Amino acid sequence: MKTIDVHAHVVPQSLWNAVEAKKDWYGYTHETGAGLGTIVCNGARTSFTTPKVRFTPEERLKDMDAQGVDMQVLSIHTPFFGYHLDTTTGQALARDVNTEIAGTVREHPKRFAGLATLPMQDVKTAIAELDYAVNKLGLKGAELDTQVNGEQWDEPKFLPFFKAAESMGALLFYHPQPQNNFLRARNPRHGLFNSLGVILDDAIVTATLICGGILEACPDIKICIAHGGGPTCHAMGRLDRGWERLPKDQRTPLPPSAYQKRIYYDTVTSSEEALRFLLDQVGSDRVVVGSDWPFVPWTPGPGGWVQGLKSLSQDEKDKILWKNLEALLKL
Repeated sequence: MKTIDVHAHVVPQSLWNAVEAKKDWYGYTHETGAGLGTIVCNGARTSFTTPKVRFTPEERLKDMDAQGVDMQVLSIHTPFFGYHLDTTTGQALARDVNTEIAGTVREHPKRFAGLATLPMQDVKTAIAELDYAVNKLGLKGAELDTQVNGEQWDEPKFLPFFKAAESMGALLFYHPQPQNNFLRARNPRHGLFNSLGVILDDAIVTATLICGGILEACPDIKICIAHGGGPTCHAMGRLDRGWERLPKDQRTPLPPSAYQKRIYYDTVTSSEEALRFLLDQVGSDRVVVGSDWPFVPWTPGPGGWVQGLKSLSQDEKDKILWKNLEALLKL
């Protein structure tokens, strides 16, 4: 059975080349240490839990074959969004990464598609880079953080970006950056910033896009949220109640639950029960395979995991494994 994975990260080879040359990479510096060491930038430290982050495309293909994955949609590892950089440096980082991803796609067009990274610290520059990435490089959209330097996505300044993405038919894939997670400050213990904080950020951005009127203003926009959207769909009744009780704050003519089926969600829910609930809420047409490669282990692979779920029909599995994403990205 064909499997297309929407959620597969890249740590750019250009970064590792800079590490080998003992040079900075757009303001990111490398410190030696256990494993692959640590990348440091803007006070944030990124270490790596798997050597796969250094895989070449050929090594990645062998790993995909072992996991039964036919195609990955490549996107940058989120600590390297670079939104904190000045616009010129941020744009240079994005162009470097986007060119590299596009090159990998060109070399292996049947195995890879790609999503851009964008300098969202400047909306006009981000729109220009998205246009270049989609219409010149052939990428399918962009991966985005759940916030931009503390600003939320329903700020009016971002609406032209959403309009541009809609007109291009570009997919916007939202994935939190763990370094920005609020649980790091509130409770740094037990790994909660990752296990819980990340999916709370997924829910926050989903609710922001819905309640902020983005989906109302851009009815044809393509949006996918990582990690099954976190607990968003579990909270729809509460979001609806808040919308009903605060009419002065309403920015949409319909309650939030009316918009949840306009969004796509990946399968990185970590349990069959959570995935089944998500499917019952939004329908099998809106769920696609994700793996969070190479950071989450799947047995016997992300597609094999879905295939083994007894609560899903074969029609649901077919849609999730490849049909939905093939149609969405026109693969």
